[in-house]
Amino acid sequence: MKNTGLFLGGLLTGAALGASIALLYAPQKGTETREQVKAKIKEMEGELQQLRDKLKTKGGELKAEMKVKMNELETKIENLIKEYKKNLEPTHGAN
Repeated sequence: MKNTGLFLGGLLTGAALGASIALLYAPQKGTETREQVKAKIKEMEGELQQLRDKLKTKGGELKAEMKVKMNELETKIENLIKEYKKNLEPTHGAN
């Protein structure tokens, strides 16, 4: 999960840098270029916030799912221990 977030963050950063470089080399006035860069940065900030929100939601879902799985595993282990102890008890009247 962490790797996915890092990848997507890097992807957005790369896209922002590429767009900024393209704007800087475009044949237009400096004021227009700065305005376009500012607009692109605002757009990327919005996309980054959406990504953060999605990752936060997914993280919460994964946490809840892992808690359920751990409880199920704990129950299975407890049952196996009970069964093992039951099999270890000497049977009455075996002699």
